[in-house]
Amino acid sequence: MGEENEILKEGFLVKRGHFVLNWKSRWFVLQNDKLLYYKLDGGQKRESGLKGRILLDGCSIICPCLEYENRPLVIKLKTKTSTDYFFEACSREDRDAWAADITKAIQALNPEKAEPLRDLKSSFKLPTNINLNHIVDAMNDSSNGIKPVPKNDQGGIYKDSYSGSALVDWLVSRNFACTRFEGVTLASMLIVENFIKPIGIRSNEAMRTGDLAEQFLDDSTALYTYAESKKKKNSFKEDFQLNTMELSGTVQKQGYLAKQGHKRKNWKVRLFVLRSDPAFLHYYDPTREDNRPVGGFSLRGCLISALEDNGVPFGVKGNVQGNLFKIITQKDIHYFIQASSKAERSEWIEAIKRLT
Repeated sequence: MGEENEILKEGFLVKRGHFVLNWKSRWFVLQNDKLLYYKLDGGQKRESGLKGRILLDGCSIICPCLEYENRPLVIKLKTKTSTDYFFEACSREDRDAWAADITKAIQALNPEKAEPLRDLKSSFKLPTNINLNHIVDAMNDSSNGIKPVPKNDQGGIYKDSYSGSALVDWLVSRNFACTRFEGVTLASMLIVENFIKPIGIRSNEAMRTGDLAEQFLDDSTALYTYAESKKKKNSFKEDFQLNTMELSGTVQKQGYLAKQGHKRKNWKVRLFVLRSDPAFLHYYDPTREDNRPVGGFSLRGCLISALEDNGVPFGVKGNVQGNLFKIITQKDIHYFIQASSKAERSEWIEAIKRLT
């Protein structure tokens, strides 16, 4: 075992409060025996901003956690005193990585109680007596079933739909499958047996090209609905809006970054989503329940550059530690954005440059 204070992982997560049940962005640091979380101060983590610590001994992780209908990327951490903590990640991959790393840290504290990790790529055979009708009935349950919500797909809004990754999350959380590999196998069977069907351009294209199994899992933009529906035929039609075209592009990259405000010059954590065709960069307030961006701009004609500590322009507060970059839009609006590390900053700059 390494040093007690060794940092195993760190980054932004959105945490639910204990007393006031609101959601706030925090910088999390995972160590061997505890999880620390900080308030962002001046665009960075400071020791004076430590908001709390969670001792990991005796804790357990629940992931996926479906207790919040509009927050499918939540991790639940239960302590040995039965205190529950809820954290939201920026993507399914980030959520699963945090859950896996925290679980490993917990298991390392009590190796004799650790259960062997499943091989997600191991062979899986469905039991011969599996009842797909029972699964679909459970999916339709008003209390514990899947909650269909409107979803965007290349400019269209599909009502009463759910993503492939959300369905797999649900199958795992309700113990119909033990792993995501098993979940996608079950989901594929539901399609083959005509219990559910793909909707939207991306999902139907995956069906035509034979990539459905891969698209169904690990793609939150692949959309599905019930094949046997009593709703009117036009209930799933597209409702086009003028502002949906910029949200129709393929997601190339997403993650939490700190952005400086234009008026108050304070720093706030935002979920940034980079899309192509058309190329746009949008940012969302991760503490809000809705799924609408609070800002964004076209990348056409934008200029992007890294800023070092000695090159920070007037008005940018705080020591940026070499993690700051600037985007100037075609309308000459300047955005100052801070990544959590130089490596992350480089990844974002290169991803954005490829689309400008």
